[in-house]
Amino acid sequence: MTLEEIKKAVQEGRKVYWKNFGYRVICDSIGQWLVQYVTGYCWGLTNQRGDLVGEEKDYFIHESEPIKC
Repeated sequence: MTLEEIKKAVQEGRKVYWKNFGYRVICDSIGQWLVQYVTGYCWGLTNQRGDLVGEEKDYFIHESEPIKC
């Protein structure tokens, strides 16, 4: 997914993940685009130049809840 596709999907209320269900893309209350780990730890979706962190192929949308063990 491109950066624009990721942002659009999140804005539409869809769940976007990076690599696996432990890393979810969010936009926080002050407009920061972040990748949030299940523990709550976050980092920027982009680097200081505005480039997507990680590879486009590693981002995906999942429409239903992941299976919990």
